[in-house]
Amino acid sequence: MITFTLNGQEKTFDGDPETPLLWVIRDFEKLMGTKYGCGVAQCGACTVHLDGMTRRSCITPISTVDGSDVVTIEGVEGTEAEAVRAAWVAIDVPQCGYCQSGQIMSAVSLLQNTPKPTDADIDGAMAGNICRCATYQRIRQAIHNAADTLEG
Repeated sequence: MITFTLNGQEKTFDGDPETPLLWVIRDFEKLMGTKYGCGVAQCGACTVHLDGMTRRSCITPISTVDGSDVVTIEGVEGTEAEAVRAAWVAIDVPQCGYCQSGQIMSAVSLLQNTPKPTDADIDGAMAGNICRCATYQRIRQAIHNAADTLEG
């Protein structure tokens, strides 16, 4: 039996310990915000926070999250999350929107760790988050806007 916290609630999973965290989130917990993109941790659509760090849930066996804290797009909170969401809406970042939950999770983590990121910081933190619509310039601008909001 694997026990972990998901968006602030204790959860247990008694299935195959090699089941990817993504499928536990989507199939068993019915949270659809975390997306399946590539299945090999290359696109970032499945990004969640695991014990405060970004993690690609598509390749993370559920057995490795025993006792851990998992946060998905549905549960991410705090001033950074609020600032990122507001910036995303203000400049209309998404087009198709498929990658956006992973993009937002990575952006929130970046701002939690680097409150005033440079373009290089943003590029580094967002590397591996692929946007098929190529909204990278708007994503970068939204992160700068969110950082400015947080700075006051």
